[in-house]
Amino acid sequence: MTVYFIGAGPGAADLITVRGRDLLARCAVCLYPGSMTPTDLLAYCAPEAEQVDTANLSLDEIAAKLVSAHRAGHDVARLCSGDPSLYSAVAEQARRLETEGVPYELVPGVPAFAASAAVLGRELTVPGIGQSLVITRAQARSTAMPDGETLANFARSGATLALHLAINHIERVTGELAPYYGEDCPAAVVALASQPGETVVRGTLSDIAGQARAAGMTRAATIFVGRVLSAAGFPDSFLYSSTRDRASQPESL
Repeated sequence: MTVYFIGAGPGAADLITVRGRDLLARCAVCLYPGSMTPTDLLAYCAPEAEQVDTANLSLDEIAAKLVSAHRAGHDVARLCSGDPSLYSAVAEQARRLETEGVPYELVPGVPAFAASAAVLGRELTVPGIGQSLVITRAQARSTAMPDGETLANFARSGATLALHLAINHIERVTGELAPYYGEDCPAAVVALASQPGETVVRGTLSDIAGQARAAGMTRAATIFVGRVLSAAGFPDSFLYSSTRDRASQPESL
């Protein structure tokens, strides 16, 4: 049997993929992060499925439940907030499953930064303004960041930033970024994207921290920094240019 690490999306039940929804419906066991999984998302589970809230379980306890369910002959749905490829602890769970010989599969989901960009109504790669996105987090009471992965190093590139797990350190974060982007650089914060209580603030690096505090943002928030957030008068993308030679390009492009 198989363990499916399913991206649950940013919160709204209808933002899970069709594949993820269908797997939830047929798996006999579902492990989910209780503090981050809406009840209506669990409604996709079969009525007889065992549901396990992992909010208060250690990594080893979670892995033990995955292994035991597999050995009992059950497919397992392991819900991950957003997409399994980002800040999901899938890597260490998968390592334990590999040790035990348990097969697993990753099922993509809508990441929080993408849902937040949709709320803002902004493309994060704008011609002539910004073509790169750095997804990172703030260092606090969490696993240490690798050497070189500092906000200052990312900021030197001028790329658009999407910061997760940083809302409670927003003053420090904006203070570190301002010398590189400028106090007037556009910034925005989206909390609880697609969920009840969704909140949005927009401003610049000089005032976004105060706005976020005033709005009561304390969790499930993505901070964006970059000129693309207020881009105007930019050139059209060459992708749809009338001067582009489409006749000779490969069909896969």
